[in-house]
Amino acid sequence: MRIIGCDFHTRQQTLAMLDTETGELVKMTLLHEGNTVREFYSALPRPVLVGLEATGSMPWFVNLLEELGIECQVGNPAVIRAAEPRKQKHDRRDAGLILKLLMEDRFPAIWLPSKELQDLRALVRHRHQWVRMRTRIQNALQSIALANGLRRGPALWSQAGQHLIASLPLAPHAAYRRSELQAMYEKFEAEIEKLNQRVEQQACQRAGARLLMTHPGVGPVTALATEVFLGDPARFADSKALASYVGMIPKEYSSGGRQRLGGLSKQGNALLRFLWGEAGAQAVRRDPVLQHFYRRKLVQKGLGKARVAVARKLGIRLWIMLRDQREYNEFCRRGQKQQNSGAACAGRPGTRNGATSHRPVD
Repeated sequence: MRIIGCDFHTRQQTLAMLDTETGELVKMTLLHEGNTVREFYSALPRPVLVGLEATGSMPWFVNLLEELGIECQVGNPAVIRAAEPRKQKHDRRDAGLILKLLMEDRFPAIWLPSKELQDLRALVRHRHQWVRMRTRIQNALQSIALANGLRRGPALWSQAGQHLIASLPLAPHAAYRRSELQAMYEKFEAEIEKLNQRVEQQACQRAGARLLMTHPGVGPVTALATEVFLGDPARFADSKALASYVGMIPKEYSSGGRQRLGGLSKQGNALLRFLWGEAGAQAVRRDPVLQHFYRRKLVQKGLGKARVAVARKLGIRLWIMLRDQREYNEFCRRGQKQQNSGAACAGRPGTRNGATSHRPVD
């Protein structure tokens, strides 16, 4: 068997290849030009195991290895780097480190989404990017309106509001900018509407997304994004692992007997954090349990932390619904049953002096 540690870059890859039968170690560099990479891996006697760090430019290479029938493992770059204490870092050492981790069965392989999930992720990301660009255009138009004494708030985006902006007496260059922004705004509105329809169509075709849409405040965009970005719910050991994956846990700088917590780590999927925050603002208006939880956190922690807490709680709910394949009503019924039986309080630490907390479980 041949085991290959691959330090992958955009234009080239550095390899450390070991033949387990002969013990021969070969180090080389392949340029990503023409059919060089395909010809090299096609000529290797099977079986072959390739390990590489996760990068944004690797999908074509992973697809190539899958096409050639070569086993490929993609690792967490931070964990791989942490395995090397020395301060020297270059491509040959990185390839050798990956090879060493593969041989010692310590390679930190990560879960990879299927091609179908990757395509759906592209759809959700594309829509989100267009929404962000539309927001920038709206901010520019709002600035023009306010600078000329036109204050309409949300009504500015109606047909009448757009007509008022178009009728403002402006200097030639400012008028040209206004006209171009209004034309772009109309174009983005039409394109985003088409993307919304595509997202809704895909969400209705997928059982997981349909299940998530039964939760109040969760629409097709949030449901589809949650399903395709989480992938297999069973890969998360618990809710803390999920929150860590999305980046909704606090930074921590604790030492000795003193605990120091900071803001959100944000080491995770920024799009999921944004969508869960938007959906959480709608869910607290329709779900009584989330509403009670939000009001309590609002008093205890303030507005910002309360919104983050609701978003995290909503995300954990959606993960549980996906994992257990339960709709919202069944999820609530099971939670109420556990609360009444006391199972939901299992593992809760007692308060000081041995007193038991009698606060309701959220």
